[in-house]
Amino acid sequence: MAQDEPAGRDEPVAGDRTRPEDDVARPSPVRQRQGHARSATWTRRLAVTALVLAALNLRPVVTSLGPVLEEARAALGMSATIAGLLTSVPAVCFALVGSAAPRLARRFGPDGVVFAGMAAVALGLAVRPFVGTTPVFLTLSGLALAGIAVANVLLPVVVKQRFPVKVGMMTGLYSMALNLGASAAAAVTVPLAGAFGGDWRAGLGAWAVLAAVAVPPWAALARNGRRPAVRQMGHQVGQRTGRGDAAAEAGTPVRVARSPMAWALALFFGLQSSSAYVIMGWLPQIFRDAGLSAETAGLLFAVTSVLGVPLSFALAAVAGRLRNQSGIAVLLGAFGLAGYAGVWAAPAAAPWLWAVLLGVANCAFPLVLTMIAMRGRDGATVIRLSAFAQSVGYLVSVPGPILVGALYQHTGGWHEPLALVVCLMAAQTAAGYFAGRDRQI
Repeated sequence: MAQDEPAGRDEPVAGDRTRPEDDVARPSPVRQRQGHARSATWTRRLAVTALVLAALNLRPVVTSLGPVLEEARAALGMSATIAGLLTSVPAVCFALVGSAAPRLARRFGPDGVVFAGMAAVALGLAVRPFVGTTPVFLTLSGLALAGIAVANVLLPVVVKQRFPVKVGMMTGLYSMALNLGASAAAAVTVPLAGAFGGDWRAGLGAWAVLAAVAVPPWAALARNGRRPAVRQMGHQVGQRTGRGDAAAEAGTPVRVARSPMAWALALFFGLQSSSAYVIMGWLPQIFRDAGLSAETAGLLFAVTSVLGVPLSFALAAVAGRLRNQSGIAVLLGAFGLAGYAGVWAAPAAAPWLWAVLLGVANCAFPLVLTMIAMRGRDGATVIRLSAFAQSVGYLVSVPGPILVGALYQHTGGWHEPLALVVCLMAAQTAAGYFAGRDRQI
């Protein structure tokens, strides 16, 4: 009976005695904790799956097109200048559409925005190969790239929100998936087209399946609730810097646009992006024009992407331990100059060597991200510096691939376009030297 229960237990209210079946219906605190733990584990696994699938889809929109660009141009009546414009569309989308991602995240939550982005990628990839005109093809490519742009900005936010103590590991996993997606699309698009009777449209459109697979996990994450991205980022910056949320959101009163270091970082970011888009958009065509098969050209480009998987980890680890990264920037520039010089002089003589050299040079991307993190004096400055360097940098990267396409169209060869790229690589090396100095903003 209730009066015989040990002291310290709450007395039941008259008329509200606990029945045995109530104990079964009402879970104990231990069971509740176990249920919450299982739910949290399931959500974490879902988030890991969603992140990997999204990262796998951040490059095939671009890298799948290079190996079949010749066939696509012939079918659509696309000039080389327009093809060069197509290789610059990603940079424009990343600079313009990506800037809207924080505002969208505040309204719809980062998970919901990435979900919409993945749906846009799937739709654009599924429809663009089967249109008959260049403007519609470019429009649908822009739709897919807009989805990638918002994901580019918000995936790091999702990592910080859902894996606050495993940011490094999850970022590494995300980077690996990104490079794997890029290399797989470059290497497999032509064989996929061959499996469908040599139809380049089917080989290009097949990547919509991978994008579609990424949509349901993000839909499930979006249903779990919305958390404003900017507020969460401000809270985390405040935790790292020891400042409150209000101070973190207000940030340090530093105008990064007035800093020579910020401009050096922006130029380094933009020029390395320009080189990367030239490689993604034109390297397979360069090798094909040198007499290599489409399959071999795709595999050579895949090498430049696969190298980024291990080298990005190693490079970021080494650069993070150094106070000055100028030497690494110059070394990567030397690899790029050697690779482009080899492609200029004799592309078919040692194509695998040229691909390896250019693959190493492409690792300037994780280097510049490491530099941005180290050049800011506090967390709020790093956020401002990152936004400035990436927005300005992506705009700087736009003209390079377009000029390469225009020169290729008007000269009919690759000597003049590659001479321009060598000049851009020299400028990148100089900007990297200044950006890598031991300075803080």
